Amino acid sequence: MNYFSSDFKLGILGGGQLGKMLLAETRKFDIQTYILDPSKEAPSQFGATQFFIGDLMDFDAVYQFGKKVNLLTIEIENVNLDALDKLEAEGLPVFPSPKTLRLIQNKGIQKDFYVANNIPTSSFEKFENLENLKSNFQNLKLPFVWKCTQFGYDGTGVKVVRTASDLENLPNVECIAEEMIPFQNELAVIVARSASGEVKTYPVVEMEFHPEANQVEYVLCPARISAAVAQKAQEIALQVSTAFNHVGLLAVEMFQTQDDEILVNEVAPRPHNSGHHTIEASYTSQFENHLRAILNLPLGNTASKVVGIMVNLVGEEGFSGPVIYQNIEKIMAIDGVTPHIYGKKETRPFRKMGHVTIVNEDMTEARKIAEEVKNSIRVISPPTPEGGV
Repeated sequence: MNYFSSDFKLGILGGGQLGKMLLAETRKFDIQTYILDPSKEAPSQFGATQFFIGDLMDFDAVYQFGKKVNLLTIEIENVNLDALDKLEAEGLPVFPSPKTLRLIQNKGIQKDFYVANNIPTSSFEKFENLENLKSNFQNLKLPFVWKCTQFGYDGTGVKVVRTASDLENLPNVECIAEEMIPFQNELAVIVARSASGEVKTYPVVEMEFHPEANQVEYVLCPARISAAVAQKAQEIALQVSTAFNHVGLLAVEMFQTQDDEILVNEVAPRPHNSGHHTIEASYTSQFENHLRAILNLPLGNTASKVVGIMVNLVGEEGFSGPVIYQNIEKIMAIDGVTPHIYGKKETRPFRKMGHVTIVNEDMTEARKIAEEVKNSIRVISPPTPEGGV
């Protein structure tokens, strides 16, 4: 297949910031792109060859969209899998496959998959709904992590439960109660796997989370861990990748325990927040390698050229409305600092609005600059007429 400067059409389900960054690579190679997203204000609306509005969970919307393209991929895993099954059965290449997505889309099924494939993970119990969990509450070891099995993202659908009162106001949906791991570090490894089976891994990254929002605040590459722990994390990530048999990217999030064991937390079968630094810091970005993988082209070099740290830009608490990036010019004056603004017009507390990458030869200096960036830029909105926000 001649992908470049041709009539080939790549379809992407989802038009958020991941799609927007993926489009930067398709533009580099001059590949036609069709995007389907439910929002007319999606960040990818201006970068695609054609942009379509539709519900990603609706069978007809996804199926009819798939009929317009030559190959289909995703930037979000919450899509209609029955439509993907039918498209694949009719001969359309779909990467990652709906078979892989069925194992990942539901966190309960995902955890069962780890157990069945001897992949180390924290212990857990699955419940039909919240009421079922409550009736078994006295048998659960506190604290534990409550997770809804579907449709959670960016810290939503996850809560640490220390007392019965923490269960109040949670949705009455299928969920899991997961052992809370007293970890040293949260780590991640991104694995790229092509349609022909070529596999490459990116260096292990270390993630620092916001304590309340359960969102990544910083991603540091390379992770500040021993070579032995890094090797173990890479090996387990490859084990996970082989078990899922995915095509494209697989981000494997892991815990490093107090005794240096590695436990898999969860995975994402697409470009991921833990790989955004690769745009500036790696020889080949995660987005380019996702594209290479699904098109079955040779994978690019995943090594880092330099230390990279990513700082997430999220809406500040107390602000909702048209977005203002206060002090962005201040951080842009710092060497090695690159902001990425996602194009969302409205901010709200903890909404992902962009990220900033810091590159430097020295990790200590990079981390110091990252702190300066975090403390300088504010994602806010104008005051309301009443003087509030």
